[in-house]
Amino acid sequence: MASTGPTRVPRSPPPTETVAARFRREIEQAESNGAARAAMTLKLTFYDHSRLLRDPSLAVADISFAKGVMSYLGVAVTLGGVTESALDCRDP
Repeated sequence: MASTGPTRVPRSPPPTETVAARFRREIEQAESNGAARAAMTLKLTFYDHSRLLRDPSLAVADISFAKGVMSYLGVAVTLGGVTESALDCRDP
């Protein structure tokens, strides 16, 4: 049987929502459900962390680095150790 060439796997379309917009929405949703930003942790993959830092639409004031901790919109950010980025809300 003759080969017709390499099989092409269709690529996923690029995300329509930026990392910054996605987590802004999730943070605001969690806050409206009663969670305090101090009780939230944004756990990012290395890829999403890079995308967040390089987002040209992001205001400089939205990200801060203080006492060795990165924060996005007042929520602490942890880097790596996850296969999918997620907002974690601890119970108060």
